[in-house]
Amino acid sequence: MYMGAIFFPAVGALIAGLFGRLMGDKAAQWTTVFFMALAAVCGAVNFYNVALGHAPTTVELGTWLDVGGMQFNWALRYDTIAAAMVAMVTLISTMIHVYSVGYMSHDPTTPRFFSYLSLFTFMMLMLVTADNLVQLFFGWEGIGLASYLLIGYWYEKESANRAAMKAFIVNRVGDLFFMLGMALTFWTFGTVEFDGIFQGVAAVQGQTIGGMPVLEAIALLLFLGAMGKSAQIGLHTWLPDAMEGPTPVSALIHAATLVTAGVFLMARMSPVIEYAPNTLGFITFIGATTAFFAATIGCVQNDIKRVIAYSTCSQLGYMFFAVGVGAYQGAVFHLITHAFFKALLFLSAGSVIHAMSDEQDIRKMGGIWKKIPLTYAMFWIGSLALAGIPFFAGYYSKDFVLEAAFAGHGWTAKYAFVMGMIAAVLTAFYSWRLIIMTFHGKPRADHHTMEHVHESPAVMLLPLLVLAVGAVFAGALLVENFVGHHWMEFWNGSIVNQPGNHIMHEVHEVPSWVPLAPTVAGVIGIAVGYLFYMFMPAIPGKIAATFPGVYRFLLNKWYFDELYDFLFVRPARRLAFWLWKVGDAKVIDGMPNGAAALTVAAAGRVSRFQTGRVANYAFTMIIGVVLFVSIFLFGIGR
Repeated sequence: MYMGAIFFPAVGALIAGLFGRLMGDKAAQWTTVFFMALAAVCGAVNFYNVALGHAPTTVELGTWLDVGGMQFNWALRYDTIAAAMVAMVTLISTMIHVYSVGYMSHDPTTPRFFSYLSLFTFMMLMLVTADNLVQLFFGWEGIGLASYLLIGYWYEKESANRAAMKAFIVNRVGDLFFMLGMALTFWTFGTVEFDGIFQGVAAVQGQTIGGMPVLEAIALLLFLGAMGKSAQIGLHTWLPDAMEGPTPVSALIHAATLVTAGVFLMARMSPVIEYAPNTLGFITFIGATTAFFAATIGCVQNDIKRVIAYSTCSQLGYMFFAVGVGAYQGAVFHLITHAFFKALLFLSAGSVIHAMSDEQDIRKMGGIWKKIPLTYAMFWIGSLALAGIPFFAGYYSKDFVLEAAFAGHGWTAKYAFVMGMIAAVLTAFYSWRLIIMTFHGKPRADHHTMEHVHESPAVMLLPLLVLAVGAVFAGALLVENFVGHHWMEFWNGSIVNQPGNHIMHEVHEVPSWVPLAPTVAGVIGIAVGYLFYMFMPAIPGKIAATFPGVYRFLLNKWYFDELYDFLFVRPARRLAFWLWKVGDAKVIDGMPNGAAALTVAAAGRVSRFQTGRVANYAFTMIIGVVLFVSIFLFGIGR
């Protein structure tokens, strides 16, 4: 069961990738679905045994590396956090695989797509079950590779190629810090295996590097690495562009795999990060800023997938400031519930795009809710969960995160609570802006498109129903174990709070208005959304005209792309152009080309003597003899 949950997706990826053309499209698709379903069953059984049955285990697969002082095994670490992640990833990925059978039915290379999709899942499973940092980094880089392949899946589109390269390069920036953190961890602890690291924390607390506590340095480097994968402000620019990939890819990246890897890394390394208070404050600040920043941008985006993408970025900010205040359990809880309703929203958006003949601009939609009622209902469920409305999944996890921020210590925790509350209002606002502009009002699409609006096939709707169940009930089912009174027994040491960290107790002692505040924020956001886009639709245009600078600032995503283009892209291009035209063409190519040109010129001049006339040859011979005799007789050169 333990190995099956991890390796079944790899088997499906290999079969579809190597034999997909021989098998045919349908056979390749359903083969990957079959193996993903087997992995999901194994993942559920493992979760029951490990997390609920309190039976953590480690499955040794063999020695990975034994060189000098570094020795570690390839092993599957099955504790509570790993079992929870495996169960979530396999279930969400299975639903996305099934959905893709319908969504990608007209694509000419579906075996390749399904092979990439299963490979992506396998790499994420390798990451969350890693028993050491190197094995985790293998999965970390694997999901980076798979995301590059999937974002650029439609490689005939220049925009898809650019988006894939952007995601790959921005993630490499974060990965550099991850590698430095991994190297410093080995230098400090003499091992990269988690057990050895966690057991050695107490012994290295007094050590410093460059005047900085070594545990602070390790935690900071690992967090900077996590910022790339989890799209925190500064390293977030790849995330909206990743929407160039097929919609199932967007769902998998944003719900269950790539962007959650950084949050998982922070929770996994909690025994180390707990002793880095300054880094925890920095994590809180970055997470809170990201939650607010992404929410503001989501309010003005017009691409249906990009609105949801910025929603993901914002919700990841919530998870990180939960980590920053020490509530790692709350961060993982929100990660799990978010996976259900975010996958539901993305796949529902794909159903809308499918119905609207591949149109993604919500300004060209409207008036379609009666034609696709089930998709409309799914969109409502996902949005209610995202907005944190009782008693949907997001209500339990998002509220806990905000309560933890209120209960946290220091100014960064208070900053996180304020930013989180503002983001909660904005989240509900842009969610209902999206619903109203997409489904309500007069149709804004052309007559031909409206004639062909239709509900998606059953193979696409069934996964939506399954995810909707999770978006409704996951929070209520998991809250008691994840963050309730049984949290310590449930996590069973897989997430660690140091003795001085009482946040999991203090969160239950906040004033009575604090648990109500997120719900009030959500209701206010929904009400404003209805006011602006249902009852008084002229207001948004007037506000944009009154504050054109603010509107352009948000529409252009705080000008991060333009800033990076000015600071990094243009100088890099100028340097590359100079190296090409001067360094390569004139210096590197110039030396052999110049020598060749000199040889040609010399040969041309010598060839003038080759006239074919005997008199010229005789004259040349005489001159040569005279020179030779002169040298011999007069001793020239003695």
